[in-house]
Amino acid sequence: MKIFITGATGFIGTAVTQELIRSGHQVIGLSRSEESDKKLKNIGAKAHRGSLEDLDSLRHATKSADGVIHMAFVHNFTDFGNSLNLDLQAITAMGEALAETGKPFLAVAHANGTQSDNAILALSQHGVRSSVISLAPTVHDVNKHGFASMLIDIARKKGVSAYVGDGTNRWTSIHKLDAALLFRLALESAPGGLYLDGVAEESIPFYDIAETIGKNLNVPIVGISHEEAPSHFGFLGAIVGADLARSSAKTRELLNWKPTHPTLLEDLTNGLNA
Repeated sequence: MKIFITGATGFIGTAVTQELIRSGHQVIGLSRSEESDKKLKNIGAKAHRGSLEDLDSLRHATKSADGVIHMAFVHNFTDFGNSLNLDLQAITAMGEALAETGKPFLAVAHANGTQSDNAILALSQHGVRSSVISLAPTVHDVNKHGFASMLIDIARKKGVSAYVGDGTNRWTSIHKLDAALLFRLALESAPGGLYLDGVAEESIPFYDIAETIGKNLNVPIVGISHEEAPSHFGFLGAIVGADLARSSAKTRELLNWKPTHPTLLEDLTNGLNA
């Protein structure tokens, strides 16, 4: 299949692109610059010049593809509403180009992006095999650890690795290569109109994350109150003490998806000791 991917050179997008190419698919990645052109070429993909703002370019690339994976997002936190509107406009343009073709259209679920998610799922009523994949907040490999990388930076700055309350609240994670496999399987066989859970580790006690960071940085592991969390963790304070556990059992059964790569705690330990 010839697959058009937005965000193909990102942390997760690169892994998805490589997984698809290894499996015999052709990938065309959206590119804004010569640097991105080179990155795509180096991983075996072709470049399509354009941007999320250039809707005609998105339509053109979509019409010539056998399927689309939408992973790009403009993270403008000074005007996040505009970022969401831009995402929705891009999805609408690509969806119109895919209408009544039966082709697959996958997108990553974004925080506060419910309108975009709904737009993707609604395309299944218009002849598009569309699905949304909700990845765990912490997507990792041995070098990058998603939100956990921010926790490492905070622990280094503060001199302690903290948890909130008793630390029994749970987080989820997924290795980037397990995420890449999930995207390929969904592209190839997922029915339309589905919200797929991209979670490999469904229930990691937050204390275990704090403990792993503390031990490997050789800093104290301390508990703080929920009231202290915003001051200590900054914007992460809103979720550090939250229980984020969820199951991907239905996704695993539907797609025969079996995560096999290292856990978050393994990658944290190996990365901090590299």
